[in-house]
Amino acid sequence: MSETANKPIGIIGASGYGGVQLVKLLLEHPQVDIAYLGGDSSAGKQYSSIYPHLDHCVDLTVEKIDVDVIAQRCAAVFLGLPNGLACDLAPALIAKGCKVLDLSADYRFSNLDTYTDWYKKERTDEDTAKSAVYGLPELFREQIKQAQLVGCPGCYPTASLLALSPLLKNGLVDPSTVIIDAKSGTSGGGRQGKINLLLAEADNSLGAYGVANHRHTPEIEQICSILARQEVTVQFTPHLIPMVRGILSTVYATLRDPGLVREDLITIYNAFYRSSPFVKILSSGIYPQTKWACGTNLAYIGIQVDSRTGRVIVLSAIDNLIKGQAGQAVQCLNLMMGWSESLGLPKLGFYP
Repeated sequence: MSETANKPIGIIGASGYGGVQLVKLLLEHPQVDIAYLGGDSSAGKQYSSIYPHLDHCVDLTVEKIDVDVIAQRCAAVFLGLPNGLACDLAPALIAKGCKVLDLSADYRFSNLDTYTDWYKKERTDEDTAKSAVYGLPELFREQIKQAQLVGCPGCYPTASLLALSPLLKNGLVDPSTVIIDAKSGTSGGGRQGKINLLLAEADNSLGAYGVANHRHTPEIEQICSILARQEVTVQFTPHLIPMVRGILSTVYATLRDPGLVREDLITIYNAFYRSSPFVKILSSGIYPQTKWACGTNLAYIGIQVDSRTGRVIVLSAIDNLIKGQAGQAVQCLNLMMGWSESLGLPKLGFYP
Protein backbone atom coordinates (compact mmCIF):
# COMPACT_ATOMS: atom_id res chain seq x y z
CA MET A 1 0.00 0.00 0.00
CA SER A 2 1.42 3.43 -0.95
CA GLU A 3 1.66 6.29 1.52
CA THR A 4 -1.02 8.18 -0.40
CA ALA A 5 -3.52 5.32 -0.54
CA ASN A 6 -6.66 5.49 1.59
CA LYS A 7 -6.39 3.71 4.92
CA PRO A 8 -8.51 0.54 5.26
CA ILE A 9 -10.76 0.79 8.31
CA GLY A 10 -12.95 -1.78 10.05
CA ILE A 11 -16.04 -1.50 12.22
CA ILE A 12 -17.04 -4.26 14.63
CA GLY A 13 -20.63 -3.72 15.76
CA ALA A 14 -21.81 -1.78 12.73
CA SER A 15 -25.50 -2.64 13.10
CA GLY A 16 -26.28 -0.18 15.91
CA TYR A 17 -26.95 3.53 15.68
CA GLY A 18 -23.34 4.38 16.44
CA GLY A 19 -22.20 1.88 13.82
CA VAL A 20 -24.37 3.21 11.03
CA GLN A 21 -23.28 6.74 11.89
CA LEU A 22 -19.66 5.58 11.59
CA VAL A 23 -20.42 4.02 8.21
CA LYS A 24 -21.88 7.30 6.97
CA LEU A 25 -18.95 9.38 8.22
CA LEU A 26 -16.33 7.00 6.84
CA LEU A 27 -18.04 6.79 3.45
CA GLU A 28 -17.68 10.57 3.22
CA HIS A 29 -14.12 10.66 4.61
CA PRO A 30 -11.49 11.44 1.94
CA GLN A 31 -8.69 9.33 3.45
CA VAL A 32 -10.33 6.01 4.35
CA ASP A 33 -12.03 2.99 2.83
CA ILE A 34 -14.31 0.69 4.81
CA ALA A 35 -12.60 -2.69 4.51
CA TYR A 36 -14.47 -4.74 7.11
CA LEU A 37 -17.84 -4.78 8.85
CA GLY A 38 -18.07 -7.32 11.66
CA GLY A 39 -20.62 -8.62 14.11
CA ASP A 40 -21.50 -12.15 15.11
CA SER A 41 -25.25 -11.56 15.49
CA SER A 42 -25.52 -10.07 11.98
CA ALA A 43 -22.85 -12.19 10.29
CA GLY A 44 -23.74 -13.23 6.75
CA LYS A 45 -26.19 -10.39 6.18
CA GLN A 46 -25.79 -7.74 3.54
CA TYR A 47 -25.33 -4.48 5.41
CA SER A 48 -27.97 -2.91 3.19
CA SER A 49 -30.50 -5.47 4.44
CA ILE A 50 -30.04 -3.99 7.93
CA TYR A 51 -30.09 -0.40 6.67
CA PRO A 52 -31.88 -0.41 3.28
CA HIS A 53 -31.34 3.34 2.81
CA LEU A 54 -27.65 2.54 2.17
CA ASP A 55 -28.30 -0.01 -0.58
CA HIS A 56 -27.04 2.36 -3.28
CA CYS A 57 -23.66 3.05 -1.63
CA VAL A 58 -22.69 0.11 0.61
CA ASP A 59 -22.04 -3.31 -0.93
CA LEU A 60 -20.59 -5.11 2.05
CA THR A 61 -21.52 -8.24 3.98
CA VAL A 62 -21.28 -8.34 7.76
CA GLU A 63 -18.65 -10.92 8.70
CA LYS A 64 -18.06 -13.00 11.81
CA ILE A 65 -15.54 -11.39 14.13
CA ASP A 66 -12.09 -12.77 13.28
CA VAL A 67 -9.09 -10.98 14.79
CA ASP A 68 -6.66 -12.37 12.20
CA VAL A 69 -8.81 -11.21 9.28
CA ILE A 70 -9.31 -7.77 10.82
CA ALA A 71 -5.61 -7.29 11.49
CA GLN A 72 -4.67 -8.43 8.00
CA ARG A 73 -7.19 -6.14 6.34
CA CYS A 74 -7.39 -3.01 8.53
CA ALA A 75 -5.04 -0.27 9.70
CA ALA A 76 -7.53 0.74 12.38
CA VAL A 77 -10.75 -0.67 13.77
CA PHE A 78 -13.69 0.81 15.64
CA LEU A 79 -15.28 -1.37 18.31
CA GLY A 80 -18.97 -0.51 18.64
CA LEU A 81 -19.84 -3.38 20.95
CA PRO A 82 -21.79 -3.63 24.22
CA ASN A 83 -19.80 -2.98 27.39
CA GLY A 84 -17.61 -5.90 28.39
CA LEU A 85 -16.81 -7.27 24.93
CA ALA A 86 -14.17 -4.90 23.57
CA CYS A 87 -11.73 -5.82 26.32
CA ASP A 88 -11.73 -9.41 25.01
CA LEU A 89 -10.71 -8.26 21.51
CA ALA A 90 -8.55 -5.16 21.86
CA PRO A 91 -5.37 -6.76 23.28
CA ALA A 92 -5.10 -9.20 20.38
CA LEU A 93 -5.82 -6.52 17.77
CA ILE A 94 -3.20 -4.20 19.23
CA ALA A 95 -0.66 -7.03 19.36
CA LYS A 96 -1.19 -7.52 15.63
CA GLY A 97 -0.57 -3.84 14.88
CA CYS A 98 -4.10 -2.45 14.61
CA LYS A 99 -5.03 0.93 16.00
CA VAL A 100 -8.18 0.47 18.10
CA LEU A 101 -10.93 2.94 18.93
CA ASP A 102 -13.38 1.56 21.49
CA LEU A 103 -16.81 3.18 21.68
CA SER A 104 -17.86 1.22 24.78
CA ALA A 105 -16.86 1.91 28.38
CA ASP A 106 -14.15 -0.78 28.47
CA TYR A 107 -11.16 1.53 28.01
CA ARG A 108 -12.39 4.76 29.54
CA PHE A 109 -11.10 4.01 33.04
CA SER A 110 -7.53 4.14 34.28
CA ASN A 111 -8.61 2.18 37.38
CA LEU A 112 -10.13 -1.16 36.41
CA ASP A 113 -11.55 -1.61 39.91
CA THR A 114 -13.81 1.36 39.18
CA TYR A 115 -14.87 -0.28 35.92
CA THR A 116 -15.64 -3.57 37.65
CA ASP A 117 -17.62 -1.83 40.40
CA TRP A 118 -19.91 -0.15 37.88
CA TYR A 119 -19.94 -2.62 34.97
CA LYS A 120 -19.67 -5.92 36.92
CA LYS A 121 -17.00 -7.56 34.76
CA GLU A 122 -13.66 -8.80 36.06
CA ARG A 123 -10.74 -7.79 33.86
CA THR A 124 -7.36 -9.37 33.14
CA ASP A 125 -6.08 -6.80 30.60
CA GLU A 126 -4.53 -4.29 33.01
CA ASP A 127 -1.52 -3.52 30.80
CA THR A 128 -3.75 -2.85 27.78
CA ALA A 129 -6.06 -0.65 29.83
CA LYS A 130 -3.10 1.37 31.14
CA SER A 131 -2.06 2.14 27.57
CA ALA A 132 -5.48 3.52 26.61
CA VAL A 133 -5.98 7.26 26.12
CA TYR A 134 -9.31 8.91 26.94
CA GLY A 135 -10.69 10.05 23.61
CA LEU A 136 -11.75 13.63 24.30
CA PRO A 137 -9.54 15.56 21.87
CA GLU A 138 -10.18 18.92 23.48
CA LEU A 139 -8.37 17.69 26.60
CA PHE A 140 -6.03 14.92 25.42
CA ARG A 141 -5.18 15.85 21.85
CA GLU A 142 -1.41 15.24 22.07
CA GLN A 143 -1.81 11.90 23.85
CA ILE A 144 -4.34 10.70 21.25
CA LYS A 145 -1.86 11.46 18.46
CA GLN A 146 0.54 8.90 19.94
CA ALA A 147 -2.05 6.32 21.01
CA GLN A 148 -2.58 2.80 19.75
CA LEU A 149 -5.77 2.43 21.81
CA VAL A 150 -8.38 5.12 22.49
CA GLY A 151 -11.34 4.75 24.84
CA CYS A 152 -13.93 7.05 23.30
CA PRO A 153 -16.07 8.94 25.87
CA GLY A 154 -19.76 8.48 26.49
CA CYS A 155 -22.19 11.06 25.13
CA TYR A 156 -23.21 12.50 28.51
CA PRO A 157 -19.58 12.84 29.68
CA THR A 158 -18.64 14.57 26.43
CA ALA A 159 -21.31 17.24 26.76
CA SER A 160 -20.76 17.67 30.50
CA LEU A 161 -16.95 17.71 30.46
CA LEU A 162 -16.80 20.25 27.65
CA ALA A 163 -18.97 22.50 29.81
CA LEU A 164 -16.94 21.90 33.00
CA SER A 165 -13.32 21.66 31.86
CA PRO A 166 -12.33 25.36 31.77
CA LEU A 167 -13.88 25.91 35.21
CA LEU A 168 -12.04 23.02 36.87
CA LYS A 169 -8.74 23.37 35.06
CA ASN A 170 -8.52 27.04 36.05
CA GLY A 171 -9.75 26.51 39.62
CA LEU A 172 -12.70 28.84 39.10
CA VAL A 173 -15.31 26.79 40.99
CA ASP A 174 -15.60 24.73 44.14
CA PRO A 175 -15.52 21.14 42.75
CA SER A 176 -17.73 19.85 45.56
CA THR A 177 -20.64 21.97 44.27
CA VAL A 178 -20.83 20.58 40.72
CA ILE A 179 -24.32 19.51 39.61
CA ILE A 180 -25.06 18.17 36.13
CA ASP A 181 -28.60 18.04 34.78
CA ALA A 182 -28.62 16.44 31.33
CA LYS A 183 -31.26 15.45 28.78
CA SER A 184 -30.84 13.04 25.88
CA GLY A 185 -32.82 11.95 22.86
CA THR A 186 -33.98 8.35 22.60
CA SER A 187 -31.26 7.23 20.16
CA GLY A 188 -28.89 7.29 23.14
CA GLY A 189 -30.58 4.09 24.30
CA GLY A 190 -29.46 2.19 21.21
CA ARG A 191 -31.40 0.24 18.58
CA GLN A 192 -32.57 -2.63 20.77
CA GLY A 193 -36.26 -2.97 21.53
CA LYS A 194 -36.75 -1.37 24.95
CA ILE A 195 -40.14 -0.53 26.39
CA ASN A 196 -39.13 2.89 27.68
CA LEU A 197 -37.96 3.88 24.18
CA LEU A 198 -41.21 2.96 22.40
CA LEU A 199 -43.02 5.92 20.84
CA ALA A 200 -46.07 5.30 23.03
CA GLU A 201 -43.89 5.40 26.16
CA ALA A 202 -41.44 8.21 25.36
CA ASP A 203 -43.57 10.65 23.37
CA ASN A 204 -45.14 13.56 25.27
CA SER A 205 -43.19 12.58 28.36
CA LEU A 206 -40.03 13.65 30.18
CA GLY A 207 -38.45 11.63 32.94
CA ALA A 208 -35.21 11.03 34.81
CA TYR A 209 -33.46 7.67 34.95
CA GLY A 210 -30.31 6.29 36.54
CA VAL A 211 -30.77 8.79 39.37
CA ALA A 212 -27.69 8.80 41.63
CA ASN A 213 -26.32 5.64 39.98
CA HIS A 214 -25.86 6.23 36.23
CA ARG A 215 -22.76 4.50 34.84
CA HIS A 216 -21.42 7.68 33.26
CA THR A 217 -20.98 9.22 36.71
CA PRO A 218 -17.57 7.68 37.52
CA GLU A 219 -16.34 8.49 34.01
CA ILE A 220 -17.19 12.16 34.51
CA GLU A 221 -15.67 12.15 38.00
CA GLN A 222 -12.41 10.59 36.79
CA ILE A 223 -11.75 13.38 34.28
CA CYS A 224 -12.99 16.10 36.63
CA SER A 225 -10.52 14.84 39.24
CA ILE A 226 -7.65 15.05 36.76
CA LEU A 227 -8.62 18.61 35.82
CA ALA A 228 -9.14 19.80 39.39
CA ARG A 229 -6.06 17.92 40.72
CA GLN A 230 -8.16 16.52 43.54
CA GLU A 231 -10.86 13.89 44.00
CA VAL A 232 -14.15 15.22 42.64
CA THR A 233 -17.65 13.86 43.24
CA VAL A 234 -20.46 15.19 41.06
CA GLN A 235 -24.24 15.03 41.21
CA PHE A 236 -25.36 13.76 37.80
CA THR A 237 -28.96 13.22 36.74
CA PRO A 238 -29.82 12.16 33.16
CA HIS A 239 -33.25 12.50 31.58
CA LEU A 240 -34.91 10.99 28.51
CA ILE A 241 -36.57 13.57 26.31
CA PRO A 242 -38.97 12.77 23.42
CA MET A 243 -36.71 13.51 20.46
CA VAL A 244 -34.48 11.24 18.39
CA ARG A 245 -31.04 12.77 18.86
CA GLY A 246 -29.20 15.42 20.82
CA ILE A 247 -28.02 16.14 24.37
CA LEU A 248 -28.38 19.29 26.41
CA SER A 249 -26.25 19.27 29.56
CA THR A 250 -26.77 22.05 32.11
CA VAL A 251 -23.96 22.35 34.65
CA TYR A 252 -24.08 24.32 37.91
CA ALA A 253 -21.19 25.15 40.26
CA THR A 254 -20.33 27.77 42.89
CA LEU A 255 -17.73 30.31 41.80
CA ARG A 256 -14.71 30.81 44.02
CA ASP A 257 -14.54 34.46 42.95
CA PRO A 258 -18.03 36.00 43.20
CA GLY A 259 -16.77 39.00 41.24
CA LEU A 260 -16.51 37.06 37.98
CA VAL A 261 -19.10 38.02 35.37
CA ARG A 262 -20.30 36.26 32.25
CA GLU A 263 -18.02 38.23 29.92
CA ASP A 264 -14.98 37.15 31.97
CA LEU A 265 -15.94 33.52 31.61
CA ILE A 266 -16.65 33.81 27.88
CA THR A 267 -13.12 35.16 27.45
CA ILE A 268 -11.71 32.27 29.52
CA TYR A 269 -13.68 29.66 27.56
CA ASN A 270 -12.65 31.11 24.19
CA ALA A 271 -9.00 30.96 25.28
CA PHE A 272 -9.34 27.40 26.61
CA TYR A 273 -10.89 26.14 23.36
CA ARG A 274 -8.93 28.35 20.96
CA SER A 275 -7.41 25.28 19.25
CA SER A 276 -10.60 23.20 19.29
CA PRO A 277 -12.40 23.52 15.94
CA PHE A 278 -15.60 21.81 17.10
CA VAL A 279 -16.34 23.83 20.25
CA LYS A 280 -18.33 27.01 19.73
CA ILE A 281 -18.65 29.46 22.63
CA LEU A 282 -21.81 31.53 22.29
CA SER A 283 -22.02 35.27 22.79
CA SER A 284 -23.57 36.83 25.89
CA GLY A 285 -27.26 36.10 26.30
CA ILE A 286 -27.36 33.24 23.76
CA TYR A 287 -27.91 29.67 24.96
CA PRO A 288 -27.54 26.51 22.86
CA GLN A 289 -30.26 24.37 21.38
CA THR A 290 -29.79 20.74 20.42
CA LYS A 291 -31.16 21.38 16.92
CA TRP A 292 -28.14 23.55 16.15
CA ALA A 293 -25.76 20.64 16.74
CA CYS A 294 -27.90 17.95 15.08
CA GLY A 295 -26.00 16.26 12.27
CA THR A 296 -22.67 17.88 13.20
CA ASN A 297 -19.61 17.20 15.31
CA LEU A 298 -20.00 20.57 17.03
CA ALA A 299 -20.53 21.40 20.68
CA TYR A 300 -22.30 24.68 21.41
CA ILE A 301 -21.64 26.18 24.84
CA GLY A 302 -23.53 29.02 26.55
CA ILE A 303 -22.60 30.63 29.86
CA GLN A 304 -24.41 32.62 32.54
CA VAL A 305 -23.49 33.84 36.03
CA ASP A 306 -26.16 34.16 38.73
CA SER A 307 -24.94 36.95 41.01
CA ARG A 308 -27.69 36.16 43.55
CA THR A 309 -26.45 32.63 44.22
CA GLY A 310 -22.80 33.02 43.25
CA ARG A 311 -23.13 30.17 40.77
CA VAL A 312 -22.07 29.75 37.18
CA ILE A 313 -24.44 27.98 34.79
CA VAL A 314 -22.98 26.41 31.66
CA LEU A 315 -25.10 24.79 28.95
CA SER A 316 -23.66 22.40 26.38
CA ALA A 317 -25.48 21.00 23.34
CA ILE A 318 -24.19 18.19 21.12
CA ASP A 319 -25.49 15.52 18.75
CA ASN A 320 -25.19 12.40 20.91
CA LEU A 321 -24.52 10.13 17.92
CA ILE A 322 -21.81 12.32 16.36
CA LYS A 323 -19.82 14.45 18.81
CA GLY A 324 -21.12 12.15 21.54
CA GLN A 325 -20.10 8.96 19.76
CA ALA A 326 -19.15 8.23 16.14
CA GLY A 327 -17.96 11.69 15.09
CA GLN A 328 -15.72 12.05 18.10
CA ALA A 329 -14.25 8.61 17.37
CA VAL A 330 -13.45 9.72 13.81
CA GLN A 331 -11.97 12.92 15.25
CA CYS A 332 -9.66 10.69 17.31
CA LEU A 333 -8.85 8.54 14.26
CA ASN A 334 -7.78 11.68 12.40
CA LEU A 335 -5.37 12.57 15.20
CA MET A 336 -4.00 9.02 15.43
CA MET A 337 -3.34 8.98 11.69
CA GLY A 338 -1.69 12.41 11.61
CA TRP A 339 -4.47 14.01 9.58
CA SER A 340 -6.29 17.28 10.16
CA GLU A 341 -8.49 16.87 13.24
CA SER A 342 -11.62 18.03 11.42
CA LEU A 343 -11.12 15.96 8.24
CA GLY A 344 -14.37 14.41 7.00
CA LEU A 345 -16.46 15.68 9.90
CA PRO A 346 -19.62 17.77 9.50
CA LYS A 347 -19.75 21.31 10.86
CA LEU A 348 -23.08 22.32 9.35
CA GLY A 349 -26.33 20.54 10.18
CA PHE A 350 -29.77 20.66 8.64
CA TYR A 351 -31.92 23.50 9.92
CA PRO A 352 -34.72 23.73 10.85
